Amino acid sequence: YQKHSNVLIQMAQGAFELREAVKTGQIQGISGLSGGIEFERMDECHSFLDRFYMSRIGIRVLAGQYLALRHQQSPDDNYIGMICLDTSPYELVQHAASDATIMCRRDYHGFAPDVRIDGRTDLTFPYLPTHLHYILLELIKNAMRATMEKHFRDHLMDEDDIPPVTVIIADGTDNEDVIIKVADVGGGIPRSQMDKIWSYLFTTASASVQEDFISDMDHGKDSPLAGLGYGLPISRSYARYFGGDLDIMSMEGYGTDAFVYLTRLGNYREPLL
Repeated sequence: YQKHSNVLIQMAQGAFELREAVKTGQIQGISGLSGGIEFERMDECHSFLDRFYMSRIGIRVLAGQYLALRHQQSPDDNYIGMICLDTSPYELVQHAASDATIMCRRDYHGFAPDVRIDGRTDLTFPYLPTHLHYILLELIKNAMRATMEKHFRDHLMDEDDIPPVTVIIADGTDNEDVIIKVADVGGGIPRSQMDKIWSYLFTTASASVQEDFISDMDHGKDSPLAGLGYGLPISRSYARYFGGDLDIMSMEGYGTDAFVYLTRLGNYREPLL
């Protein structure tokens, strides 16, 4: 379980090395793709990676659940192995926002947008907190980065001039899902780029940032605000594993809304195969 914990980094590093090999001319192209490799259009590769990561999530959930149950030192009424029966989206949003704020302040001279939380802050439901934290951290981190790139001018500006990131938690007695929306006013995403954001082989980070990311992870350092490009597709796989989903709606020139749909565990059969 520990030995394979860095597979995500290794796979993302492979994608980075492939991009660099094409860019430097070490690889001239792939049959059927004239003019080089269009990473975001490699449907067969993306389908393989979707299956690979979904299978990996299933294996790690099974192994992690077994280890958590076997090594649980003392009974905890709120946990059955890795599953928390009273997972609080509000608390996880706070933790993810705190982590993302640290990354943002490190990259933008001590500045970061506020994160405002609204909706069902009292809600709890059965879920894996580690999965939900990963998803929320990725979305809030992306929202902060977009906000700062659009509104940050210099280190002398007033932090109150930076628009906040808004998180809304929705649930009701008749709701099919628990829904969390992460909204920013960071300028949005062009419609022509929307398909690319789900690609494991696409990133907006520069080559130098990607190299620094790999170096930092190899040396156990914290990850930067922008990385290797697999955060969103992996987050969607985490949500889909238990029957949920992740959607992105963008208004170019204004901002982006991300919607996380989560099922309460016990209502869905996991895709273990």
